[in-house]
Amino acid sequence: MRRLLTIPISHYCEKARWALERARLEYREERHVQGISRIIARRAGGKGTMPVLVDDTGVLAESEDIVRYADEHLEEPDRLFPTDPELRTDVERLSRWLDDGLGPDGRRWIYAQMFQHKQLMLRFNNNGVPSWEAAGIRMFWPLAVRWGKRELGLTATTIEDDEQRVRQAFDAIAERLDDGRKHLCGDSFTAADLTFACLAASVIIPPQYGTPLPQPEVLPPGLASEVNRWREHPAGAYAMKLHSGRIAVQSRPRSD
Repeated sequence: MRRLLTIPISHYCEKARWALERARLEYREERHVQGISRIIARRAGGKGTMPVLVDDTGVLAESEDIVRYADEHLEEPDRLFPTDPELRTDVERLSRWLDDGLGPDGRRWIYAQMFQHKQLMLRFNNNGVPSWEAAGIRMFWPLAVRWGKRELGLTATTIEDDEQRVRQAFDAIAERLDDGRKHLCGDSFTAADLTFACLAASVIIPPQYGTPLPQPEVLPPGLASEVNRWREHPAGAYAMKLHSGRIAVQSRPRSD
């Protein structure tokens, strides 16, 4: 059985979950809290970050590599990376731009706010992790927050600064879609769409996420209003639509 090592709320881990499920590949998810995840990832053969996928053939320690792995189990028409060289280059370029920009920007934006709400954050952050890990992060919460802020590079202006960067990314995505195309790189759902939907999740907090996330009705009013505004942005609405239509490819039986 494949093993997928994750931090439950991580949007990069969500990329891996979505890709594997879309390809109808069975796996066992092993969830861990931040910090301890680094030790677990390295012990599994990864680089210290998650997701990490372990199967009989080896270890994959980057979300894009896991998406490509899932692609190999699909027929060509269903693949997320097109065979057409020009289109493939566009998909790869856009996916990596999102990985390098929206991914960390949105992550900082939401962490900077959720760190202020211990009980609410841990209620969702610890979903499915070993009980000793959940107890540890609760017990050492002040240390965990200080470590997290340092690792993420959070500052007094993080929320405002990253909100601007996320909005720029959303505006760029909306501009792409403004010509009437069905998806970001044309008429087919590709790795770029999957990447955007997953990385946008840090600010739109979709209810269809692979693990429960705090929805606006349980968020502090100010943050709930901000999440709803992200959802109403044309790019946010597109990401919400992708999440709501998230299904496995049905064109052929599951392949292992």
